[in-house]
Parts: sequence; structure tokens; C-alpha cells
Amino acid sequence: MSLCDHFHRHLQALYPAGPLFVAFSGGLDSTVLLALAARLAAEQQRDIMALHVHHGLQAAAEAWPAHCRQVAKRLGVEYRMLKVKVNTGPRVSVEAAARDARYAALAAELPPGAALLTGHHLDDQAETLLLALKRGAGIKGLAAMPACKPLGRGIQLRPLLEVERAELERFATEQGLRWVEDPSNADNRFDRNFLRNDILPRLLTQWPAFARTASRSAALCAEQLELARELAEQDLRPLLNASNGLGIAGLSRLSPARRNNALRHWLSERGMHLSRSQLEVAWTELALAREDADPVVKIGGQELRRYQEHLYVPALQGAPVAVSALQPGQWLELGVGRLRCRRVESGAQIRADVQPSELHIAFGISGLRATPLGRSGSRSLKKLWQEYGVPPWQRPRVPLLMHKDKLVAAVGLFVCADYAPEPSQPGWQLEWEPYAL
Repeated sequence: MSLCDHFHRHLQALYPAGPLFVAFSGGLDSTVLLALAARLAAEQQRDIMALHVHHGLQAAAEAWPAHCRQVAKRLGVEYRMLKVKVNTGPRVSVEAAARDARYAALAAELPPGAALLTGHHLDDQAETLLLALKRGAGIKGLAAMPACKPLGRGIQLRPLLEVERAELERFATEQGLRWVEDPSNADNRFDRNFLRNDILPRLLTQWPAFARTASRSAALCAEQLELARELAEQDLRPLLNASNGLGIAGLSRLSPARRNNALRHWLSERGMHLSRSQLEVAWTELALAREDADPVVKIGGQELRRYQEHLYVPALQGAPVAVSALQPGQWLELGVGRLRCRRVESGAQIRADVQPSELHIAFGISGLRATPLGRSGSRSLKKLWQEYGVPPWQRPRVPLLMHKDKLVAAVGLFVCADYAPEPSQPGWQLEWEPYAL
């Protein structure tokens, strides 16, 4: 199968229609990718854009934007340069910082549902797997690079992931393509360059199929990663409370391996990525601490906390935003989530005679009392927080739906009995989509 046929087949499977954005550095891999994508876009009448990220980190790179513009023009592809600022300094990996800045800029260019194509190939996959082994990574790292992953409002596709670099170079030579060579690629102080320049050639000399078999191992790890994710979601579902806290008792009933899998998945969804030793510390020093303790584990600027035998990762961002009046049918951004009040004929939460314009959203009001629907007798809001298991650090972030000075609802938790309609009566329904608490 020719490289063009391979590319067309894989792209058809990954992204059969829609605009194409190509990450175009000007090097061999992205030049071949752009040429293939340009041919496919012309045949299928699809929009295509070449995106070149200019990091400004080395003198040689100053000439690359002009070169990339010329190549794109020759291929009949629209071109755009994105200039980024890379944060450097002591203890900062320039390679990682440049990658983060590059992908942030590329992601920002993608309209909803669009695809960014990158030129990663089979040799890159082998290097990624070797780097993961060097770090002592688990199956997530050993799964290496997926062919498709979310990026910004769209997706990132790697349609050349099964193609060897040597095949890309043969195609480029046959087609008369011109590309630039990055001088920094010869600097073996960078781990990936060391593998690419010294180690992988030796492995391929000894075992010519090494890159392909390594890629097969990565694919098997990716399957195991998907199984682990499905198992974690299954195990976590009954362990989460209304405040997104994770029950320690339920975790304790799982085997150690299954518990670690569930806990690791739950933490990663909240932006915490723990090593094996950090996970053990979190379990022994936090989950298994004495009942009257208030332990905190801090990792990477985030906190893992415990309250009422549940684990929490308090949010770092999103200040609450009060709203003076509700507008029927309109989503309101509250900083900690978004809320919509909608008229319904049945299944209402709030009486029809209460007008949304008379309601407002507040946060952190002290001294309130309420009688939640289905409960008898009023209680202080402080007492209700405890009964509903809302941790102290989350309470100022819970939207309070107010009618003048009276509490109508603690959004996402309860509606006050005085404002609830009779069953099957029309009224107002609250739709609440919280951000991470």
C-alpha cells in the first residue's frame, strides 16, 4: 500500500469529514504530512490550514516561518504563523515548556469539532515508549501516543503513527519536497534526541522490527488502560456522594490493586497525577488517619483532603459570581458552575407563582435556616451542611437561590419545602451544571 493510500485510509477512519489543520514545523515529518493532507483536501474539497508555531528560542528558527509559508503556498494551502512565548528559567524543562506553549497555541486555533493533524510516526512512538520506561511509568505512560485524542474544542490526529521515518524520507525525496533541519535535534542533552540519535538506531540495527513491536506493546497497554478506566468508573459510581466526595469505606473494601486504580482515576480527573509512592502516602496518611484528624496532602499546588470519611480535591479556580435576577431559559455563569431556570408542566422544583425575576443567587450567607423538602422542622444552614456532607471549604461555593431574604434552594442539594409545588403541578425546574468543586 502506498503512503498516500495509507494516509487516506487512516484519516478516513479517524476523521472522514471536516476542516483540516496541520501542525507544520517545516521539518521532514510535518512537510510530508502537509503534502499528503493537501492532496486529500483537494480531492475531497475540504478546507485546510497549515499552522506554524514560532517559539523564538534559536537563531536558526527565524528563517523557518518564511520557508513554511513558501511550502504551503506551493501546495496550495492557507498558512498561518502563531508566535508564542516560552517560559524558561531554572528547573524548567525548555523542551516541555515549548511543547506546552505550542499545543496551547494550536488548540486555541481549532474551531469546535475540527482536527489538528500532527506528523508523529512509528519511530516517535518507540521513543515515547522508551522514555516512559525510563520514567518508570505505568500503563498510561506505556500506552504512549494515541492515534486520536481531544485537543481544545477539537481533536488531535496522528495518521502517520504506523509509518516508519525512513518511509517518510523516501516519499519526501521522491516528491521533491524541501524541509528544514532543526539544529537542536543534534543536542543529546535532551532525552528524546539521545534516544533518537544514539539508542534507537542501535536497536533497529540489532532488531529491525523493534519500532513496530514496541508500537504493538504500546497498543496493548492502551487496551489495558481502557479496561482499567472502565473498571474504575464502575467501582467509583457507588462511592461518590452529592458533593463529589469519594467514600473511604467503599475504597477499603476493594483489593489494593483495584483501590489504587479507582483512586488514581478519580484523582487524575481532578488534575492530580500521583506516582505510586505518592498514592501510597495519600492512602496511609490521609484515608487511614485517625477519625478526629484534619489531614491534608499537598501535591503539585493542589490539595487532597478528607471530611466525614470522604476524600476531596478542593477547586483552585473559579470565584463564585452572584446574580441579581434569574432569566427564564437563560444559562447563567456563576463561576462555580452554570444554572438555568426553565418552565415545566410537571416535575417542577419551584412553585409557578414565584417569578425568576424575583430570585437572585448569593453565596456564603450566614445565619440562614431552612426546611428541605421531605424533611420536618427547620435547621440552621450550618447544620444542614453537615447533614448533607458538604465540606467546610465547599460551602462558600454552593449557590444559594434566594427570594428576598429567604432561602429557596441550595442549588444541587435541596429545595426548601415552602417553595416546592404540589406533585404534578407546573412550575420552574433548575438545571445545574457544576464545575469542579
